[in-house]
Amino acid sequence: MLPSSFAYVAPTTVDEAVQALAAGGGDAKVVAGGQSLLPMMKLRLAAPGTLVDINGIAGLDVLEEADGMLRIGALVRHGDLERSALVRDRYPIIHDAARHIADPLIRNRGTFCGSIAHGDPAGDWATVASALNAELHAVGPDGPAVHSARDFQTGMFETRLGLDQVLVEARIPQPVAGQGSAYLKVERKVGDYAAAAVGVVVVLDGDTVTEAGIGLTNVGPLTIDAAAAAASLVGRSIDDAAALEEAGRLAMEASDPPSDLRGPAEYKQDLVRVLTKRALRTAGARARGEQA
Repeated sequence: MLPSSFAYVAPTTVDEAVQALAAGGGDAKVVAGGQSLLPMMKLRLAAPGTLVDINGIAGLDVLEEADGMLRIGALVRHGDLERSALVRDRYPIIHDAARHIADPLIRNRGTFCGSIAHGDPAGDWATVASALNAELHAVGPDGPAVHSARDFQTGMFETRLGLDQVLVEARIPQPVAGQGSAYLKVERKVGDYAAAAVGVVVVLDGDTVTEAGIGLTNVGPLTIDAAAAAASLVGRSIDDAAALEEAGRLAMEASDPPSDLRGPAEYKQDLVRVLTKRALRTAGARARGEQA
């Protein structure tokens, strides 16, 4: 099936992109990689009147550490993150996720920010951004706006991003001493959406957890910030089996997956429990500089 007709705009600045979105009156969509939007258009599940292609805007491909943050621009591809030595060495949760997103063709075109802006609860990057407590920087007619990744999604395929805003960059706090992270995903086959996936970040003082973040993928109508599970770990040893079991149970209770082709709800909930414990062990080992 072919998409319905649409106008095409290729701005060269962010301001031009914002103007094009505003002119579209809520019927315009940004396209960067297009790996989610274009298939939906071909199936007539989406029919924007205007596509605003931001690939010609200089500076949106930034991937660097600056001012205490990792900056990921709107044109940074999944594959860029997969191949980055900086990401591999300092942000293992991002590297873990990048290696398991779809297939090489999609990884070479799809973007980190585009996936988050899409608002799909099955998207891996929204979970990673939530676990890392990322800032999402947008620009609209009223100027810059900053959103928290942890409450960015408001509904299935709905976010706090305004219809006339462009998500230009994600910023992630640089890791501190004693920080470790991991992302674990179970899928039916290579390239599939997750039956369930879990991203975790911990900060250790010795063996004691001082900070934690836990995000869940594709086990509810939204990407889930399992805040209670993360809070339960603070002040406890990362080697405490009972602490990990409790965190896994609370993460499971935060999930609300449907039964579908990827498995019954009970199976997915138990996956959350098991993956949370495994990811925490891996993150703890990485925080101590151990091979994991």
